[in-house]
Amino acid sequence: MARASVVDAYDELAAAGYVVARPGSGTRIADGADTAASAGAAPHVPTATPATAPPRAPRQTPPIWNLTPGHPDTALISTTDWRRAWRAAAAAPVASAPAGPDGHAELRLALSGHLRRTRGIVSEPDDLIIVPGVTSALRAVTAAAGLAGRDVAFEEPGYVEARRVLQMSGARTRSVDVDADGLDPGSLRDSDAAVYCTPAHQYPIGARLPAPRRARLVAWATEAGRLLIEDDYDGEFRYDVSALPALRSLDGGRDCVAYIGTASKVLTPSLRLTWLLPPRGLREPVAEALAFSGESVCTVTGLAFARFIESGALTRHLARASRTYAARRGALVGALKRHCTDARLVGVEAGLHLVLMLPDDTDDTAIASALRGRGITLPPLSSLRADPDGPRGLVCGYACLPETQADRVATAIADIVRQHVG
Repeated sequence: MARASVVDAYDELAAAGYVVARPGSGTRIADGADTAASAGAAPHVPTATPATAPPRAPRQTPPIWNLTPGHPDTALISTTDWRRAWRAAAAAPVASAPAGPDGHAELRLALSGHLRRTRGIVSEPDDLIIVPGVTSALRAVTAAAGLAGRDVAFEEPGYVEARRVLQMSGARTRSVDVDADGLDPGSLRDSDAAVYCTPAHQYPIGARLPAPRRARLVAWATEAGRLLIEDDYDGEFRYDVSALPALRSLDGGRDCVAYIGTASKVLTPSLRLTWLLPPRGLREPVAEALAFSGESVCTVTGLAFARFIESGALTRHLARASRTYAARRGALVGALKRHCTDARLVGVEAGLHLVLMLPDDTDDTAIASALRGRGITLPPLSSLRADPDGPRGLVCGYACLPETQADRVATAIADIVRQHVG
């Protein structure tokens, strides 16, 4: 047995009070240790007889293929780069207090450069605020902008969790239907105090907001002091198409756009790490709202992500992941087109999911339920709408679907769809 293991065992016994180490005289059993050990022993619990034992709950069979959007493939992260980043973070001095809204200086510096390179957003590190999630960012922005009791235009269908957070923060969300190009600025009203949108890859339809609409949206917000909340949840991934500018990067964007980015789709949701660029006039009110709520990101986590960016590991990961996701997307698109001959697929140009559109009178909830019986988990499009009436479809995340399994999944989907569509 290794000496370190023995030392660790003695340390645990000493910490529990079972032994006492005296320099020069060795380690001895502490007085009363035998009593303490007996007192701490677990009492005997008689085993239930078959006649009285409660029936076992049926074992839940996990899905064979989880196509729920929002789950990147963490196996694509370089273990070497990941461990190196965390070792470097662990070597830093231990923080004496949680990092508040003005903390994470190294991460804010690293993210400022990353956003300039990848999203065309020019910002100072001090403009950025690190928060533990998109919902935290939304709560802080809603409070800072005074959106409680005011109308916030919200994409329909859209990100249910964001809608719920805005509503719980007091805002009145007003559904605005999206079309093939995403949110139409012409659908906005003078009474709207703000807009929540996902212009890089509309969730869930997947539309990429065209440049003219982006410019109109920023102009609409600028002319009357309105707020645009830009959720750039998976803007790093696009396939065979050129990048479109973030709303925040456009002229006037710094004064009206609250830009939200996250590590959830880039690396893993378990990091609980999001970055927020509030409009210049809202930076301090947002910081005050976060300080009041006490929400913060672990200092070590922030340092590890900063090291991951600074070392070039994030750039390498994005390149590697983009190639893999593009191949998986291509495999699923091809398989769905082969097996669902009348399929209309949308949202295939970017992101980590696509939508298989279905006839409007289809019960997509029943189809999703039937697919669960075949080991496939995915959300029906109708579940992402505030209005139950509207387009129907299946939202298919492909980030974790191996290319070799795409044909089997598409075959199962086509089979179930045929059973429910006349």
